[in-house]
Amino acid sequence: MFQMEPETSRDFDEVEWLYDTCFAPGREALSSYRLREGVPRVAELCLVARDESDILAGAIRYWPVLVGGTRALLLGPVAVHPTRQGEGLGALLMVESLEKARALGWHRVMLVGDEPYYRRFGFSKLDGVEMPPPTNPDRVLGLALQEGAWLGVAGEVTRCL
Repeated sequence: MFQMEPETSRDFDEVEWLYDTCFAPGREALSSYRLREGVPRVAELCLVARDESDILAGAIRYWPVLVGGTRALLLGPVAVHPTRQGEGLGALLMVESLEKARALGWHRVMLVGDEPYYRRFGFSKLDGVEMPPPTNPDRVLGLALQEGAWLGVAGEVTRCL
């Protein structure tokens, strides 16, 4: 059983440690991190999951971005501690946060990731959406939280200040 709650300043160092543990060294050199620099997270969508012993088991974060001048959410990173993987926690973080984003009135979400994994949450390849290099365009995925939200949305992904 996991307790899901919004990330607070108390969680910050643990969440950063989790991301360092789950991702390759140099993760902050990725183009998606350039879009996050100096931009506040969408705090109400950034969640942590703790187990019954209050140990951090997973986390998910969201950031605002612009796609050709249109607001969108950039999902990521999402991580589950290696000892808790395979328990469905990543899916729980995804579903919970996406439902919350929809309820808060967000229209579209994008991420950079593996389509076979994210397809089960409704994500698909976004054509015409250009992440900063060196991002593989086949890994740029989107989900419409409102029907038709990605129709006509294309262009360069930039920071939302």
